[in-house]
Amino acid sequence: MIEHFDVVVVGAGISGIGAGYFLQRDCPDRSYVILEGRERIGGTWDLFRYPGIRSDSDMYTLGYSFRPWTEAKAIADGPSILRYLDQTARDHGIDKHIRHQHRVTGASWSTQDARWTVSVARGPDKEPVEFTCSFLFMCSGYYNYAAGYLPEFAGRERFKGDIVHPQHWPETLDYAGKRVVVIGSGATAVTLVPEMAKTAAHVTMLQRSPTYIVARPSEDGIANWLRARLPGTLAYRLTRLKNISLGQFFYRLARKKPEKTKERLIQMVRDELGEDYDVATHFTPRYNPWDQRICLVPDADLFASIRDKRASVVTDQIETFEEDGIRLKSGDLLPADVIVTATGLDMQLMSGIPFAVDGVQVDPARSLGYKAMMYSDIPNLASSFGYTNASWTLKSDLTAAYVARLLNVMKKRGVRQATPRIAGDVEPEPFLDFTSGYVQRGMDKFPKQGNRKPWRVHQNYALDLVALRWGGIDEGMEFSNPEPKAKAAA
Repeated sequence: MIEHFDVVVVGAGISGIGAGYFLQRDCPDRSYVILEGRERIGGTWDLFRYPGIRSDSDMYTLGYSFRPWTEAKAIADGPSILRYLDQTARDHGIDKHIRHQHRVTGASWSTQDARWTVSVARGPDKEPVEFTCSFLFMCSGYYNYAAGYLPEFAGRERFKGDIVHPQHWPETLDYAGKRVVVIGSGATAVTLVPEMAKTAAHVTMLQRSPTYIVARPSEDGIANWLRARLPGTLAYRLTRLKNISLGQFFYRLARKKPEKTKERLIQMVRDELGEDYDVATHFTPRYNPWDQRICLVPDADLFASIRDKRASVVTDQIETFEEDGIRLKSGDLLPADVIVTATGLDMQLMSGIPFAVDGVQVDPARSLGYKAMMYSDIPNLASSFGYTNASWTLKSDLTAAYVARLLNVMKKRGVRQATPRIAGDVEPEPFLDFTSGYVQRGMDKFPKQGNRKPWRVHQNYALDLVALRWGGIDEGMEFSNPEPKAKAAA
């Protein structure tokens, strides 16, 4: 028997758990289920198990608006974040709505029925089952969980040691006392290097070009002071407001005065590593701040490992892998027993599942994004996508609350279908204005944004808060009530 729900949520990570909360809070009369392909909740924080895995955003903004973060560390490790998500799901009863090992394989919309039919592979045997729903909410992240991005490296088969991608970290990997090369300079690489350097013989971060890296205390002194003197919820809200405001202020300052910001960021690195270190080569990017995401290192741990000679940075390109290391374009050999390919993610829109509307295949990537969450000409479908210049959860919270608001408007008006429609001249633009490699590689998998609202992606929490919580809901949206199939047949 096919089960029907008012809302099917796909994914039980940060976005999916948040979606469950807002549906319960704002639409208590609506039924919902969360379909999760994995055996545990957590999404990213359950998938990644590499050494030192942690957030690159503070937990007062990566945490939910409705659930205070109460631990001392603001830059939290992966297991702590996973516990936070697990406790949130249990305490709010969201876990009772989660179906594990339910991997969505496709979705088809019927206008006459005004519902989605969601195809699922259930359990270890991948038994095919179907669910139906009036609204489909995709909270499955933005990258391929099955595999990360891995460039073709010449001579890879010749290397005699271990080659590991952080997305699939083997529990049995022993790197103690070994020479490690980490390829990459993004958030994953700067996390791995100081952690592996604690026991490895030496760790080298091999990068083609530098990234902006900023050190920050792992604990928020103001937050801990407030929590000791105020009720927990109030202290959390004040800290959250402070961090959102400061984050937006520094982002706008960086975009307005990129050269001054660049100068300051590089000087901060020089203060950590000393005047004799070649900061110009290894820590001076060719792009402006926030053209790519800035990497955060808590308590300056990366810089400490470099100062202590436990780690080093090499800026060069790979010629070929050899039996005992990596031969560089410069001719130098980087000796290695273990190579970690922290080379990025494979971006993917809504898990890459196929969609159909009234029997016709549709590609959301060829559509125009509506308020960065819905898709032109595709009814009753939304997805959650966080900020690139701030914490993911800030946007996923707003998105989930907006979806609940939209459902309530539909019920009040007695309509069953909400479809974003393009009216007037809207110029398409790239979905993200970001130069990171993984973003540029994956842009053709994502819809375009428009040059005006409601098709514009703001990447601005204050603007989104006003627009999504209090702004109009009719602009660019067609509400309709399709004639039911049974009535049409009669």
